[in-house]
Amino acid sequence: MSRTQAVRGMKDILPAQAQRWHQVEDTARQVFSGYGYQEIRTPIVEHTDLFLRSIGEATDIVEKEMYTFADRKGRSLTLRPEATASCVRAAVEHNLTASGQGLRIWYSGPMFRYEKMQKERYRQFYQLGAEIYAFEDPTADAEIILMTARLWQQLGLGNLELHINSLGTREEQATYRQLLRDYFESHYDTLDEDSQRRLKTNPLRILDSKNPQLQSLINAAPAPVDHLQAESSQHFDAVQENLVSCGLEFSINRRLVRGLDYYTRTVFEWVSKDLGAQSAVCGGGRYDQLFSEVGGAQTAAIGFSAGIERIIAVMDAQDIEVPSSAPHIFLAAVGVAPISAAHSIAETLRNRLAKLRLQVDAGPGSFKAKLKRADRSGAKFALIIGEDELNKQQVQIKDLSTSDQRSIALDDLNEHIENLLLEI
Repeated sequence: MSRTQAVRGMKDILPAQAQRWHQVEDTARQVFSGYGYQEIRTPIVEHTDLFLRSIGEATDIVEKEMYTFADRKGRSLTLRPEATASCVRAAVEHNLTASGQGLRIWYSGPMFRYEKMQKERYRQFYQLGAEIYAFEDPTADAEIILMTARLWQQLGLGNLELHINSLGTREEQATYRQLLRDYFESHYDTLDEDSQRRLKTNPLRILDSKNPQLQSLINAAPAPVDHLQAESSQHFDAVQENLVSCGLEFSINRRLVRGLDYYTRTVFEWVSKDLGAQSAVCGGGRYDQLFSEVGGAQTAAIGFSAGIERIIAVMDAQDIEVPSSAPHIFLAAVGVAPISAAHSIAETLRNRLAKLRLQVDAGPGSFKAKLKRADRSGAKFALIIGEDELNKQQVQIKDLSTSDQRSIALDDLNEHIENLLLEI
């Protein structure tokens, strides 16, 4: 019988890798909390209509990549391809912005897109992100961007570049879209088949094309930032001024449009030279129309999402150290009475020392075999308990790096281990 394997595009996160994930998730939680954001958890499955209305029917995500199915009552459901639409749906459904005080939320979890397989790009992938609702002021745009910069700093990431742009309001986008359509129609025969199709649905998507033969044509196209009205232009200027005042470097990428139709005004991306062609680590922007497009009241909103796999790939490329998850102490017990007492001794230590990582080996086997397992565990110290030690109400403590070993009374063990932890 053939072995069952993971679905193509879905990846197991194995115990040896999980500590890196904890490092990213725990750091993000601390950073978001430090800015006053609260966690939200939304369902993985949503009504398909939510994404049709929010992401845009002419996007690659909706046209090609969504995992959509009918439930037993014939309702069309979709595994979420991104989280912002779900967060806005939850805010509308539960009236989370009713107080008028605004809302700051963050999230983390799996998303699903049937994408072409590429390095560090999976069909089940993980994102973390944050959103600010009911703040129109450009300081909210700056806060979101500054918070991402803080996250990279706390993770120790370097060599990331911030790109920003402005797409203007929906009305400005409509005017710009016609200019863009006129431009590309004058070069219709030069466009590839995919861009010719996008020209009819949403010409902004052509700016996302990775076809190298189209880049000179795209670079010469009208840019959205050049067609902003006064209010949008002032908003974008204020965002830049806030970033400059906080010492954050950036460049204006006039072709940056992002891959989702709900964006208005500010958009941004962080890119890494360590990821090759798939360089985007994080992206986001303002989406002031999204609340009304999913049935709520008009509400200002801005947010970002970052791929956890992408972040980890950059951390690995930059050799950022992974915090150890190895046990501090490996308790090796041999003999009927010591084996019986081993977990009781271990629980007493854990009760006293909440951060202690202690692994117990109270199964069959010799001290020689168990000390080999202690070495393989990565523990710094081994506690050795045999019949002689238990009769004397003692344990042996062995430094596994130096092989130094000494006896400690059980009554003194808590205090001794506490002092050892200060040295680790």
